[in-house]
Amino acid sequence: MREDDYLMISGIQHYFYCMRQWALIHVEDQWQSNVYTVRGDIVHTRVDDPWFVESRNDRIIARSVALVSHKLSFYGVSDAVEYIKNSHGVNLQGQEGRFIIHPVEYKAGKPKADLCDRVQLCLQAMCLEEMYNAKIASGSLYYAKTRHRLSVEMTDELREITLKTVLDMHQIMEQGQTPTEKYTEKCDHCSMYNICLPKILTKKIRVADYIISSLESDEGSP
Repeated sequence: MREDDYLMISGIQHYFYCMRQWALIHVEDQWQSNVYTVRGDIVHTRVDDPWFVESRNDRIIARSVALVSHKLSFYGVSDAVEYIKNSHGVNLQGQEGRFIIHPVEYKAGKPKADLCDRVQLCLQAMCLEEMYNAKIASGSLYYAKTRHRLSVEMTDELREITLKTVLDMHQIMEQGQTPTEKYTEKCDHCSMYNICLPKILTKKIRVADYIISSLESDEGSP
């Protein structure tokens, strides 16, 4: 697969949340920011420092670690990777001893009911496994809103879900078609709402009729 065919790791979180959202951003190159995405950008700005490496007792913490998987054709950046001294780990260049690898992803909100954050973290772990020829048992999600760090085990089930999602993403990208989705309450908080127009898709009404209805509503407003 060509380098142009590599997909962004961060996109899997969008895809798992909503396939249409991901396709609008990555297939059609559409993007809009809202308060939720801006808040997320601020959290990542605080974390991202590609020159910062910190040592704490038995661990080394690297920020903004570049990731790639040639097997899965994905690339991106991990917010932080912790290298923890452990005799069952791998060797690191310029370091004594062996280390296990533990990716950490920072999120602006609170833990979600679905698996979108977990599959993103799992994909990061799969990239690191390929890069270091290592096995990663777990990673962590840190949520800024609750200031809570959640440990995530890289189970076989989570890996299977992540791999299937990866394959589906490549298939949609190759087809170049944006999927449709039914309107739900989560659409109201989506940064792509005004581009997606989910209520139109759900009701199958004409765009022109929707625009006329919206204009009439605006004219009737005080």
